[in-house]
Amino acid sequence: MTVKKHLPHYMMVFPFMLLFAVFFLYPIASGLFYSFHDWNATTSTRFVGLGNYQRILASRDFEKAMWNLGKYIAITVPLGISVAFGLALLVNSFKGFWSNIFRSAFFLPVVLPAFLAATVWRWIYTPNFGLLNMILGWFGMGSINFLNDTGTMLYAAIAVDVWVSAGFNMVIILAGLKNIPKDYYEAARLDGASRLQQVRYITIPMLYPVLFFVTTYGFISALQVFDVPWLLTGSSFASYGGRQGALLFPVMDMMGRGFGSLRFGQAAAYGFILTAIIMLFTAAMFALRRKGYDR
Repeated sequence: MTVKKHLPHYMMVFPFMLLFAVFFLYPIASGLFYSFHDWNATTSTRFVGLGNYQRILASRDFEKAMWNLGKYIAITVPLGISVAFGLALLVNSFKGFWSNIFRSAFFLPVVLPAFLAATVWRWIYTPNFGLLNMILGWFGMGSINFLNDTGTMLYAAIAVDVWVSAGFNMVIILAGLKNIPKDYYEAARLDGASRLQQVRYITIPMLYPVLFFVTTYGFISALQVFDVPWLLTGSSFASYGGRQGALLFPVMDMMGRGFGSLRFGQAAAYGFILTAIIMLFTAAMFALRRKGYDR
């Protein structure tokens, strides 16, 4: 009787549940299955147990990719949030027309297609006649091959990532700034607080939930970095990661194993390893947040 009574409600959610099962649950289940098998998409699967996971964890490419990822995260997340925070403060200081102009200008890189952003920056980084090397030439400095020099490739990719992502984080932080009551700042000015003291003791504490969100999102996005280094180095499934693997990252390595070497079992195992790392990072972020609230 209860089922018959609520049947119309079940029928309303059935299309979503069907699509959720087909396009979300089934891929996860099949990926988990293939991660324990050796499969190249042309022959039958062969059970290898934890062999795929062991091969990945023991490979030099995985070690190189994780090392690059660690440096990438350590720089791009704090730098990107700092730039976004500064831009949000700048835009918030303007009103009306100019506020809309600056907000739109800084948000523009977010809506650009990845290939177009990479094309623009490949031109900027071009040796000899690229924009950045032209500017360096004005100061008497020699030409630098930013996308082929292993000492500069990672930092070149970080600059592009910060340029692309700062606008999104700026809009989120700007929304948080708009929700801070102006009375707090007026009271602080009456007490003689400087602009820097207002930011330190009012803006940052009041933005803690927003800053936590953009930091967590930044970590998760950085752990999945793929498109920017792939496009900057002109990678393909046969050759990727740039010179000496200076821009090799886990997702790139996973794609190469799957579609380049047809080792789909290893690619599936790689995906679950990366998922576990993302979940651990996210859990650690929430644990730190709860610890901060307890204090």
